[in-house]
Amino acid sequence: MTPEEQTTYEIFMRTCIELALVAKKQGDTPAGAVIVHQGKIIAEGIEANRTKNDITFHAEIIAVRNAVQTLHSTDLSQTVLVTTHEPCIMCSYVIRHYKISTVVFGVSTGEIGGCSSSHPLLTEKTITRWNPPPKIISGILEDECRELH
Repeated sequence: MTPEEQTTYEIFMRTCIELALVAKKQGDTPAGAVIVHQGKIIAEGIEANRTKNDITFHAEIIAVRNAVQTLHSTDLSQTVLVTTHEPCIMCSYVIRHYKISTVVFGVSTGEIGGCSSSHPLLTEKTITRWNPPPKIISGILEDECRELH
């Protein structure tokens, strides 16, 4: 990753951190996500599964829903997802389904993570019906993301 890419991802991650703080203030897990297309944020997501009483209201899934509406397309192969936390297994399936090309995250989520768990759906290459896995960039503003909790 070039220094310019690092700086750009840090800028997008700071937006995610701001979104995560909103989620935290609302009583949800402090997670925020954005979808970037052609260098601009086109969609945002704030964790809301507790306040909405719906497990599918993860920040990443909300951002994907908003990106699909913005682009009027279910093909997000030209987009980048930036999120404070490694996408969970559920979010990883959604990311793969919509063909997101790159996933950037701050902190790993361990046993429920889409690439760090024993069920790495985000990086799985043996499911032949799926497109290639996205490029993974981890550790962007990791300390700041970890401090959200």
